[in-house]
Amino acid sequence: MLQKLSIRNYALIDTLEIDFNKGLNIITGETGAGKSIILGALSLILGQRAESKYFFNQEKKCVIEGSFLLADELLKPLFDGSDLDFQAETLLRREIAIDGKSRAFINDTPVNLGTLKLIGENLIAIHSQHATQEISNTDFQLLILDALANHQLLLKNYKQEFKQLKQVEQQLKDLQQKTDEAKNKQDYEQFLFNELEQAALKDGEQEELEQELEKLTHAESIKRSLLAGVSLISESETAAINLLKEASSQLNTVEKFDPAIAELNERLKSALIELKDIAAEITAIEENTEHNAQRLETIQERLDLFYNLQQKHRVSSNAELLAIQEQLSENLNAILNSDEQLEKLQKEIDILKANLFKQASELDANRRKAMATVEKEVGTALKQMSMPNAAISFNLAKQTQLNSNGFNEVQLLFTANAGQQAAPVGKVASGGELSRLMLAVKALLAKHTSLPTLIFDEIDTGISGETALRVGEVIDDLAKNMQIMAITHLPQIAAKGNSHYFVYKHEKDDKTTTGIKKLAKDERVSAIAEMLSGKNPGASALQNAKELLG
Repeated sequence: MLQKLSIRNYALIDTLEIDFNKGLNIITGETGAGKSIILGALSLILGQRAESKYFFNQEKKCVIEGSFLLADELLKPLFDGSDLDFQAETLLRREIAIDGKSRAFINDTPVNLGTLKLIGENLIAIHSQHATQEISNTDFQLLILDALANHQLLLKNYKQEFKQLKQVEQQLKDLQQKTDEAKNKQDYEQFLFNELEQAALKDGEQEELEQELEKLTHAESIKRSLLAGVSLISESETAAINLLKEASSQLNTVEKFDPAIAELNERLKSALIELKDIAAEITAIEENTEHNAQRLETIQERLDLFYNLQQKHRVSSNAELLAIQEQLSENLNAILNSDEQLEKLQKEIDILKANLFKQASELDANRRKAMATVEKEVGTALKQMSMPNAAISFNLAKQTQLNSNGFNEVQLLFTANAGQQAAPVGKVASGGELSRLMLAVKALLAKHTSLPTLIFDEIDTGISGETALRVGEVIDDLAKNMQIMAITHLPQIAAKGNSHYFVYKHEKDDKTTTGIKKLAKDERVSAIAEMLSGKNPGASALQNAKELLG
């Protein structure tokens, strides 16, 4: 249950702390006093969107905290699944900075809004007067049956497998599309692959051939330069070798007089040997350099093939062409394997569907068993709320196609009067009837869920007098098993509360703030008397209020 709600810097609230009790907590106050503001602040720690424009002071951050007492460990798996420590006294906190950025915490551990909402939805459910339209929603109608059917684990498993089915079906669709596209261009890709394969490309071959082409193209020029070089080194009268020999001969005559000269002469002789080797190698290269027109033509044809293929595929190297060839090979192999993959996915879909239809049949059977219980218990609650002839029934049909809840399509039918044919609830129920019907459903659901706290926000729309008294009794009975908070304008409901809180506006220093206080017994008499007859109630109103309070 919600033990304490702390609100700082939100809307008309500067600072506010409210301690709540178990059982039925009544919240009253004049229209516009700020009841919805308190509810709005509470919704923030339940994961609702925050906006900084609702700050009381735009220069300070807004902080909302809710302290919850969890009487048992039914929610422990939920905490474990969110990687949170379960604590009997759990604190939910929301902080909104002045720039609108929000942070959320559970027991001082930072969490994202999704986690805060997940935990919050299992701690509190808010039912407002506008939520009565939810009863017309087929998903909600199915939820009623599922709650009473007590097959949450089966439904969870079904939803997981249905999600898996949709994923596999999408995989099949995507693969089929890719296969169709691949087959449409299979002939062209096969042609491209054959063309590259026949070219027998090798990485690095282009560079080698381009170098050889350069050598063959300039063969005559190379030979002339090599012959001239050899002549200057060893064959002409003034060849370098002859000159070096003469120099060495001169050093030979004087090297005995100075060791340094002898060393230099040895170096000179080594240079002569090296120069002779260079001349020999130049000669060898020159002799092997020939203008080969046939080889030149062969190389040019091979390079033209490379250049044409590169231009065709818009690349600049053989390495890139080889990569394209590899990709084309993979594409063609994928087409060969695609039929096998398609068949495998189709088999997986068939197995999933068969299993899902089996589970859907079990869900359908459970829902049909729960229908009678729902119809009977809701009918009993409606009679208790001054609708003696009201009744509901479910039209539960089977569809040929699976959906996320099975294969059921549900329609809730309602009649408020004897002899009146039941019709879809959204078409025949008045506002007051919808309020009471929704209360009856919520009371039934509360008995079959572990929800600790239920908030009714002015669900008394369209009812009064004896009916209001009966509605109050239903809410009071519900509060025996869970914490109920009821925001109401009806004295008959307010009088049923175990605790009564009054919301008011206060003006000071040209600022309006919202406050709340827990009423003592005599203050409750006055508050309920005012709800009966307005400001400054008379003796009869006060007496009537005392009688309502018992």
